[in-house]
Amino acid sequence: MPELRKDPVVERWCIIAAGRGKRPSDFVGEREPHFTPEGEKSCPFCYGREDRTPPELAAYGRPPDAGPNTPGWTVRVVPNKFPALQRDGEFIRTSDGVYDRMSGIGAHEIIVETPDHYRTLDNMDVSAVAGMLRAFSDRMLDLENDDRFKYVQVFKNFGVAAGASLEHPHCQLIATPVVPKRIIEELKGALEYHEFKERCVFCDVVQRETSDGTRVVLEDDYFVSIVPFASRFPFEVHILPKKHIASFTEIAEDDAYRFSVHLKTMVGKISLAFGEPPYNFMLHTAPCRRGDLAYYHWHLELIPKLAKAAGFEWGTGFYINPTVPEQAAKDLREVPFEVNEAEAEVQTV
Repeated sequence: MPELRKDPVVERWCIIAAGRGKRPSDFVGEREPHFTPEGEKSCPFCYGREDRTPPELAAYGRPPDAGPNTPGWTVRVVPNKFPALQRDGEFIRTSDGVYDRMSGIGAHEIIVETPDHYRTLDNMDVSAVAGMLRAFSDRMLDLENDDRFKYVQVFKNFGVAAGASLEHPHCQLIATPVVPKRIIEELKGALEYHEFKERCVFCDVVQRETSDGTRVVLEDDYFVSIVPFASRFPFEVHILPKKHIASFTEIAEDDAYRFSVHLKTMVGKISLAFGEPPYNFMLHTAPCRRGDLAYYHWHLELIPKLAKAAGFEWGTGFYINPTVPEQAAKDLREVPFEVNEAEAEVQTV
């Protein structure tokens, strides 16, 4: 029997099509290779090709006596060569009757996760993943100094079907002069919940999921990885800190390491279960300079590309998920991917 479930934050309804009952084996099939010899040969993100990108904005791991834009780095941040928004220029906003427009001011950056062209996130050391997260936070903090920017979105596209145009493992960051609609929806829903119950809805979700346990994939004292109650997509996973923190920029160094364990584990389980499918992850955080919000809670959404939105989804805003979330969580728990104990120990990033 199908079931409709409502997301407690944005009040979006999803259809859980239990009758279809799709399991991991139903999604495994032939996939396009993520890496090719041609891709490596022309890659601008590999060691020794630093001159093929715009001058770097930040780099980590390089010896102190090494100059910028040279090999030796572990994580490197560069401007996108073909940016969606540009940092230079005057911010102008105008209207024409019912239509509004503004100049395309913003920032678009690439976070190169590793110098290894073939090193996927699930095969990176936890300390390397934590180094990538440090770059996220540092760049977000730097961009928040620009009053023109209202929001900084960090995201990853892995695989052509997920929107990646280059093979080399990388994430992207886009700073926008307005708060995006999806974040506004979360902020609005979270504020309404807080005004009614005087509690953070995300904190309540964490409490409910950890006490119930049926949708929990991984849990420790600091973070929980869950398949959401009203999942839009099969095997969608959200990672949330147990402690209330509105902005990702407030994450402590030790917590960044612990979060890395969750992120690596979730990507690893999905990769192992579905034959390394394309995926996206998006870091949702408080808008710029609003890290003290009592009603918002940063989190990461990880979505494997196992199903496509079609006419019904686009026309209604409903999503049809053929996998029951509780079963999806159980299936992911049973995938034998674990970070070894030595890696899981908190280290200095």
